[in-house]
Amino acid sequence: MTAEPLASTPSDEELPEWFYPPEGGWTADDLDRLPPSAPRFELIDGAPVMRSPQTSFHSQVMRRLANAVELAAPPSLSVETDMSVRLGDRQRPEPDVLVADAATDPARTAYLPEEVVLAVEIVSEESRERDRKTKPLKYAEAGIRHFWRVEREGDQPVVHTYELDDTTGAYVATGIHRDKAVVPVPFPMEIDLTSLYRRWPAG
Repeated sequence: MTAEPLASTPSDEELPEWFYPPEGGWTADDLDRLPPSAPRFELIDGAPVMRSPQTSFHSQVMRRLANAVELAAPPSLSVETDMSVRLGDRQRPEPDVLVADAATDPARTAYLPEEVVLAVEIVSEESRERDRKTKPLKYAEAGIRHFWRVEREGDQPVVHTYELDDTTGAYVATGIHRDKAVVPVPFPMEIDLTSLYRRWPAG
């Protein structure tokens, strides 16, 4: 099922108050002040980016990948989905999955980059440019040591793994994983990638 384009653009009188940027532009703290009725945003270069509805592939892969990473993670690490990382006053991206070395807090809404061990982005049609270029660059600049990018090939996820090169401050590709991801860092993991997405017959 796909959504139809919006039939019309609301007039200024119909727009909610949160639609308008605060004086001086959006900051990372402003996302915590949005009302519950507002859609979810991430902040990239001071611009709020609305999170689009997830596809079934994205939803299943994110949930099962997070579970698999959590099973392999040491007890001292926490695994989160849809949790943002505050990289700066005007940078607050939201990885699909992240692993953090930090105390958990039920009221927490973001992590700091020095707390993040691994950030994972699952590429979708509308976020392709951000997931492949913009966000990895910002994660690397913030010092997040490990980054994974998950691409869809047919009905199967393919995991591209990267590690931060301290001499250049940029990510270096360490592998492309199909069927199974076996990695030694940030901690040993062996993940059956063929189990992350399942297509059930209709009816």
